[in-house]
Amino acid sequence: MATLSIPPVLTSPRDDAMQLYKAFKGFGCDKAAVINILAHRDATQRALIQQEYRTMYSEDLTKRLVKELSGKLEKAVLLWMYDPAGRDAIIIRQALSAGTIDLRAASEVICSRTPSQIVHFKQLYHSMNGIYLEHDIELHASGDHKKLLLAYVSTMRYEGPEVDRATADLDAKALYKAGEKKLGTDEKTFIRIFSERSRAHLAAVSAAYHSTYSRTLKKAVKSETSGLFEFALVTILQCAENPAKFFAKELHKAMKGLGTNDTTLIRIIVTRTEIDMQYIKAEYQKKHKKSLNDAVHSETSGDYRTFLLSLLGPGH
Repeated sequence: MATLSIPPVLTSPRDDAMQLYKAFKGFGCDKAAVINILAHRDATQRALIQQEYRTMYSEDLTKRLVKELSGKLEKAVLLWMYDPAGRDAIIIRQALSAGTIDLRAASEVICSRTPSQIVHFKQLYHSMNGIYLEHDIELHASGDHKKLLLAYVSTMRYEGPEVDRATADLDAKALYKAGEKKLGTDEKTFIRIFSERSRAHLAAVSAAYHSTYSRTLKKAVKSETSGLFEFALVTILQCAENPAKFFAKELHKAMKGLGTNDTTLIRIIVTRTEIDMQYIKAEYQKKHKKSLNDAVHSETSGDYRTFLLSLLGPGH
């Protein structure tokens, strides 16, 4: 469930474009007005506003936002302006570009998306950059992590709820033999099962593993693998079982301790607001006995805080 709150009576995209133009005019930008409009429009509406703005003022709205905004607010608003697939393509491209390499961020996005979402952002990745996603993964990732990502972005997995229990049991057995049962780890088996099986199937494998070996598959993955390979496997597994719980945990990690990882905070809030942020908020509250809104409020400030909290919707 999304947390995006859209006004019951919507102004037209043309009126929104005019209000934005007004907010940019004069000395300084009326950031409150910009946030008030953009943080309460869905992807389709934001695209229409951009079209109207270009038609009326012969100027690209995103380029104007770059001029008018700065810092973390600029980063968050610009990311929000894209449609989901275009946004994913941009996040992954940044994470796989020299100077801003962030393989963890690339893994989080790739391994938490559905096969159809992956197909969509791969197409945009190529049309935007003139280069295939696989090429950049090949270039920047390494070892088993690279093998897993390449397999994950190129395999069409089933997206439905049906599961063959017998195959799930066999997979659980194969993973046990490939990991905890032997000295060392047979990574190929982990890569094959995690990249080829549907979410519903992997959740069934996880349940079968637990009931057969009295240990969670997640713990097995963590004890048998490490680094980015471990993170990618755990992401795939957790997103098969409960994506909201995974993102709640990542948000908590981004805010705990000294300082805040704003890149992660922005990425997760902006990419999940129109998908499952309501569930993420519930998981966060359940685990930390504190609302996600309160956590974000205490870790951010100013217009940046206002924008993120607008996306998160009411606190309770």
